Amino acid sequence: MKNKISQLLLLVFFIAGVFLRPDCVAQNVISPDNSRKGSLLLFIGTFTEGETNSKSEGIYLYEMNQNTGALNYVTVVPAVNPAYLVVHPGKQLLYAVNELDGKNEKYLGAVSAFRIDLKNKQLLFINKVASCGNSPCYISIDKTGGYVMTANYGNGSVAILPVGKDGSLGEAVSVIQHQGSGPNSGRQSGPHAHMITEGQHKNIVYSADLGIDEVSIYELDTIHGKLIPTDYNVKTKPGAGPRHLAFHPDQPWAYVVNELNGSIEAFIIDEKTGTGALSRFQTISTLPVGETREPGSAAIHITPNGKFLYATNRGEINNVAMFTINQKTGELTLTGHQSTLGKTPRDFVIDPTGTFVLVANQNTSEVVTFKIDATNGKLIETGIVTKIPNPVCLKFLE
Repeated sequence: MKNKISQLLLLVFFIAGVFLRPDCVAQNVISPDNSRKGSLLLFIGTFTEGETNSKSEGIYLYEMNQNTGALNYVTVVPAVNPAYLVVHPGKQLLYAVNELDGKNEKYLGAVSAFRIDLKNKQLLFINKVASCGNSPCYISIDKTGGYVMTANYGNGSVAILPVGKDGSLGEAVSVIQHQGSGPNSGRQSGPHAHMITEGQHKNIVYSADLGIDEVSIYELDTIHGKLIPTDYNVKTKPGAGPRHLAFHPDQPWAYVVNELNGSIEAFIIDEKTGTGALSRFQTISTLPVGETREPGSAAIHITPNGKFLYATNRGEINNVAMFTINQKTGELTLTGHQSTLGKTPRDFVIDPTGTFVLVANQNTSEVVTFKIDATNGKLIETGIVTKIPNPVCLKFLE
């Protein structure tokens, strides 16, 4: 009898030991669907100058709760008009444009480099160099991490700058001035480069120019540090004002949001030749039926699973246009519009899991958190509104 009791006790202790071992808790006790996800570091670019009663100090760092979408303040790093940000592929560096109009030496457009101090959740300034143009409004990094690319809205030029071993930026090694104009005399009297980014194919670079209704296509020579023009530039609809592009994560589809006429033009990317050439297959409005107000369309992004696309409308409209993407054809279907609950949604970001959309309402100084309905892609209000002065760019450290 004693032997049986002893054996039972040993069995109980053995089972308890298995289920209470630290390395077994997550696997055997906590269901993955209910596990705590933790937090993500979020960088927020702002306008510190040129805005009415701007109280912004620079680049804001927040942590987003991955379970709720709530934001918690970490710190702010001084910078002048850090209007667009990009995180280096190595996750240790961040670069920001300083969007200044070049009216005098104090206001020359520039690009700033920072080191990401994860331990202390801080940005450490490295250096700043000229953007070789006025009002730089966009910044990206090529896939090798060796070059930063910037679009100068004011004078319509694009430039690439080398990244040093220490993360510092060198002076621009290639600058290209766009040429031309568009039919909208108030906004298209000359070129206004609004975006430059590497596409799905390595060393193929796209630049959307609002002033000349064109997406320019370049080859990036990473050996000699040059942007090489190609013959594959594509025109958008006259007066459309192309602003930003979004690329599907799995298919050869590119989507251009047009600021001036409130539309999205969908293109198929030529994969056979590797030239990155674009062929339009759809144009669709970002506006509600019958809407006559100026659209001011701004940002465009696609969920990580490639199922849903969103684009913001500013001005008096202030909403997010929501689309589903046909996974066979790439065509968009409008599913509705969600108010951004604020004014001037200049930018938004989708978290890496495709759970939340955070919208930066520039003129009401707030970031609003929405949850994505996984079945139809519609945005659900969470009630989470974070006051941040003049936010204009949102980037996660994934």
